[in-house]
Amino acid sequence: MPLTVHPVPLPPNADASKFKDFGCIVEGVDPSNLSPEQQKELEELLYKHSLVLFRGVKVTPEAQYALTKMFDPASESYGHGNNKTGETKKSILHPDLKTIPRVPQVQLIGNGVVYNHEGLAEAQLKHPHHKTFHKSVVSDEDEAKGATRFYRWHIDAALYDLSPPKATTLYAISVPSGEPQTCRYDDGTGDELTVPLGTTAFVSGKTMFDILPSELKSVAVRTTVRYAPHPYVWMSPSKALPTGLGIENDGLELSLDQLPTWEEGKVKRLPMVWKNPVTGQLHFQVHPCAAQALEIAPLPRGVSRELAQFPDGATITDLAQVRKLLYEMQRPAIAPGLVYPHDWKEDDLVIFHNRGVLHTVVGAFAPDQVRAFHQCNLAASDDPAGPNEEDILQYA
Repeated sequence: MPLTVHPVPLPPNADASKFKDFGCIVEGVDPSNLSPEQQKELEELLYKHSLVLFRGVKVTPEAQYALTKMFDPASESYGHGNNKTGETKKSILHPDLKTIPRVPQVQLIGNGVVYNHEGLAEAQLKHPHHKTFHKSVVSDEDEAKGATRFYRWHIDAALYDLSPPKATTLYAISVPSGEPQTCRYDDGTGDELTVPLGTTAFVSGKTMFDILPSELKSVAVRTTVRYAPHPYVWMSPSKALPTGLGIENDGLELSLDQLPTWEEGKVKRLPMVWKNPVTGQLHFQVHPCAAQALEIAPLPRGVSRELAQFPDGATITDLAQVRKLLYEMQRPAIAPGLVYPHDWKEDDLVIFHNRGVLHTVVGAFAPDQVRAFHQCNLAASDDPAGPNEEDILQYA
């Protein structure tokens, strides 16, 4: 039986013209018991719509793992490895993850203390808060009035050794109620966005590419991003921009000799834009906090050099320049009208195309507000494909 599909509801401020293909709700089916035909349809829905929502469903950790694995049957381990955080407690990810003992690919995330949960006698959870990561912060007074920020725009990926997961599943078990918050950008633009308490915010990598001016599309299809070894350890002393879209240039990153043992062959070099395997569209997919260098190929022969940036190619290793260019390319796509802030309900299951969107935690909870989610993503069996020769000629 074909799946019943509806668009996700958009917030009032959303630019509907940019969300025509983004997000869908699947109804009337148990995601844990899909037929082979329904599994195939769900896979196509994910790649076409970037985010698929099931509401009011019950999903065990085993079923969530199986569903996540469906999108990449050869995948096996959690997206950051089954040790979760790259073999070190220095990683900025370490405090946010608790492993479900019998299904180590599934993580318990949230806020507050959870008791007797799936083999965990007691788990102290902490919702990531921008004050632990941003250089400047919202004042306590403004936070008490409901002001908050995006925490860190990212892709779920180790970005060292392991390949970026194809899909992430998030299952909401306990969702605190509360007043909406005002997410401030605090970057001089005056931009702000009303968001549900504890939302996960998403932006489309396709839109991020599509709205670039032609000269930056040319750069995007010619660029390979080199990520730092053990990037979440490397960036751990650093502080983020107020938008959560990258790191301040204060020179606080660890030097390479301060990192855990690493190998050049495991350093990730990934295309700046990733090609959707179903639609063929290009998605701008860069984790701005983890990028260390940009390797830009020269323009192909016969392509006009007029107005082109880096026509002869370039390797940019100065972090300030890397971050400046990435911010110029990515910031337009997190404008308030282009953000989908999901309004979580208990028993929501969200599947998102991790190779097609960027996302971020938002907001703040009181210590006694208990929130419990299960998260699963699996290190992929291959790296994402970049633009092909035809794409490069079209956009370069």
